[in-house]
Amino acid sequence: MARPTVPFRTILHEISQWNHHLVIPLTLAMDLLSESIKGRLLFAIPKKGRLHEKCLEILAGADIQFTRSHRLDVCLVRNHNIALIFLPAADIPRFVGLGNVDLGITGQDVILEAEMEDRVRQVLPLGFGKCNLQVQVPERGTIQSVKDLAGKRVVTSFNKIVKGFFDKVDDQVGLQDDKKTHIEYVGGSVEAACALGLADGIVDLVESGETMRAAGLHAIATVLETEAVLISGVSSNSQSKDPEHGPLATLIANRIAGVLAANKYVICQYNILEEKLPQAKVVTPGRRAPTISPLVNDGERWVAVAVMVEKKVVAKVMDELTQIGAHDVFVVKLENCRV
Repeated sequence: MARPTVPFRTILHEISQWNHHLVIPLTLAMDLLSESIKGRLLFAIPKKGRLHEKCLEILAGADIQFTRSHRLDVCLVRNHNIALIFLPAADIPRFVGLGNVDLGITGQDVILEAEMEDRVRQVLPLGFGKCNLQVQVPERGTIQSVKDLAGKRVVTSFNKIVKGFFDKVDDQVGLQDDKKTHIEYVGGSVEAACALGLADGIVDLVESGETMRAAGLHAIATVLETEAVLISGVSSNSQSKDPEHGPLATLIANRIAGVLAANKYVICQYNILEEKLPQAKVVTPGRRAPTISPLVNDGERWVAVAVMVEKKVVAKVMDELTQIGAHDVFVVKLENCRV
């Protein structure tokens, strides 16, 4: 019997509403959804948590157009042959590394915890989600170093990374077998473990450190620094069989890089006497070189300069330009770019 043709938008609606009133059988809907994503580049995005909102901003900036139906973790991109798959960040390295999806965004810490560092390629660091995985102990306690903590109880959500870290520490202090550091897993609220008597120290992601200080903890070591990255597979079983996916993945990576650069830089423009241009170039060297255009003037020789400047230093740069004699100094925001 021929399978009925149902528009994808109808499928999404019926799947998202299946527990209220089932119009088409769920198994048929899922089969049709599977057919709809076939042949598309699959791009995994964290479905919630600290990376989710930033990922949505990146997708919007890269002009990846989609509408995500309520409670559905798969959606089609309208303007590219892409399907977005919303997954827990911890699962994305394995899906990418094993070839289930083509691209993904996740944290470097998650890649290491999933033991997928040899199966995925870090295509592009994304500059957000920056944290430190740190060893923290009670501030008023006697433990002052990781060697003091060796052989004691450590609670974490990153068992594999932390075990590897403390295995080396235990070896350094000569601890073996049941004398080694005991690593215990908890899924959340790790910072409460010491106060509750569950641990002598913890290892957790720290961004500002405020949560740890509020819990009476302080850092004695940093296990690793981490940020969000765009990843693809590296092994033979993770390579897409569709020859169009390679160029499309490159296009998406370039677009995302452009969004990141636009968030980092602005265009600074100003007019200055040609004789003062060498001083101005020291202040605004640009990524490669400034763009310089002569100005029509009956008397003195002036030039107009346009140059990319990092947002975080632009106020200081404008002050310095004014001090050396620049005029008409202003800044233009970048929406997107390719650098």
